[in-house]
Amino acid sequence: MGALDLLRSMMLIRAFESALMRSPDHGFQLLSSGEEGVAVGVCSALTADDQLLSSGRSIAPALARGLEPRAVMAELLGKTAGPCGGRGGRGHLAQPSAGFFGAHAVVGGNLTVAAGVALAVQLKRGSSIVACIFGDGACGSGALHETMNIAALWKLPLVLVCDNNQYSVSTPRSEALAPRQLSDLAKPFGIPAMTVDGMDVLEVRGAARACAERARAGQGPSFLECISYRFATHSTATRETRPAEEIRSWKARCPIEQLASRLETEGKLDPELRRRLERDADNAAVEAIRFAEASPYPDPSELLRDVL
Repeated sequence: MGALDLLRSMMLIRAFESALMRSPDHGFQLLSSGEEGVAVGVCSALTADDQLLSSGRSIAPALARGLEPRAVMAELLGKTAGPCGGRGGRGHLAQPSAGFFGAHAVVGGNLTVAAGVALAVQLKRGSSIVACIFGDGACGSGALHETMNIAALWKLPLVLVCDNNQYSVSTPRSEALAPRQLSDLAKPFGIPAMTVDGMDVLEVRGAARACAERARAGQGPSFLECISYRFATHSTATRETRPAEEIRSWKARCPIEQLASRLETEGKLDPELRRRLERDADNAAVEAIRFAEASPYPDPSELLRDVL
């Protein structure tokens, strides 16, 4: 995936979430604005045969993985045209056939599942790998240590990606987790780890590729910490508590603007092309809303379908 493709993907995510927020029935959502570089950078290192798991902040990972925006929007709005028929929503959005094994609303709930998927992939003896994106809040869960232990023992083809946006709802990372860097958590298990700038999609892509190559070569798991920042509140139902100056400072490091500026300097992006990319992203987002709104809700008689 070239740099312009990375920019196009990040623009789509930003426009998609903006369109979703304009919908009067958007429901409870966790947005990824500001964190697009992590999802897009990681997904650029994956092939069609790989699987990705995400936390409940699933919009950016799903779109970056290539899921159809109209279907994703339908799922978020609880409509039948979604990949899960409107039953999964944001917290359990999934489409394994497209390489997105699924989101998990429980903090840390995707980690042990990712290990299981990686084991299944390993047993098939192919070249596929599994990536799992989780937040810094999940680093306080026992599930992460259990996952790293078994992944290291069995050399699972697993790339653990901590999207460290530095807050667990309103609790600063520094007040909840003792390690200097969250990537240090992997050291006792002998798992190679690194910390990168999650606001720089090219840096994330480079690190993710290195981790993916290690997994494909049968060398086991890696831990990638990406330092990012969400531009919106924790959720659509959460009051903002972070300092205004801090938010302004981080917004100045917007991953979209950083990459666009770099491409302009390199002569690969001019104002006309940028306007066209932004227009395409906006049009795709508007079309996704129209499609989702036209899709019906599930029939109440199907309430218990697929419930075991």
